[in-house]
Amino acid sequence: MSDQEPLDRAFAALADPVRRAMIARLSRGPATVNELAEPFEISKQAVSKHIQVLEHAGLVTRTREAQRRPVHLNAARLEALTAWIDRYRLVHEQQFRRLDALLEHSPGAPRRSTKENQP
Repeated sequence: MSDQEPLDRAFAALADPVRRAMIARLSRGPATVNELAEPFEISKQAVSKHIQVLEHAGLVTRTREAQRRPVHLNAARLEALTAWIDRYRLVHEQQFRRLDALLEHSPGAPRRSTKENQP
């Protein structure tokens, strides 16, 4: 397995709007398959398949509590995705700041008046 494969699986899982809605619901706490199925007009079998995709991507886990098998959000996996995105966002923000500074100090660039800088 390549280093990118878990990342690819997670983003592929999140590409589906039903699975994103499930993740949003699970961000409020664990839920059963029936609870996750409520807002959708799809079969419980389809909901179970969506959950399997999310499990395979490492975004959710299941536990057993007596007769219930609640689904839990794996917040650490979402944080890893966010960290990956943030790394690239920060790089691009730095590049834009450098470009802004370069354009601001280049010959022929419009100068900001003192009125523009005041609230």
